[in-house]
Amino acid sequence: MTARRLQKLIHVGCRELGIDSDTRRELQLIACGKASMTEMDVNDLKQVVDALKARGFAPELRGGKKRYPAAPRADLRLVHVLWRKLGDAGELEQPTRAGLNAFVRVQFAGKWGSVPIDIDTLRDADKINAVVRALKAWCRRAGIELRK
Repeated sequence: MTARRLQKLIHVGCRELGIDSDTRRELQLIACGKASMTEMDVNDLKQVVDALKARGFAPELRGGKKRYPAAPRADLRLVHVLWRKLGDAGELEQPTRAGLNAFVRVQFAGKWGSVPIDIDTLRDADKINAVVRALKAWCRRAGIELRK
């Protein structure tokens, strides 16, 4: 998630919890040691969001978001899980399904010759495994912990 999106989330959380600007700054100072959001990096902002969650803030998905059915294969579901982890860590410019499909096109079109429009239509286990390996490598470079 980007810094700007996290800042917006903090403002929404404060509004929902009835926290005014002065109290928000105090909370930020306690959570990450910085009173101003402009001085914070993504990790600092995430700490503030976690502090808001500890006080009862429960961010919800917007009602208008399109929900896709689960991928038909477990290995494809793993691709989506890894993509979501990268998005949650703020590593992605476009943490959506369209972003995942664009990543597959850019990374593998030259190697495979053609790529599917949607990752969930891919059936070749070797190709899916190549996507999983690429995403796991990205997660490792980003310091994202993956369970064994």
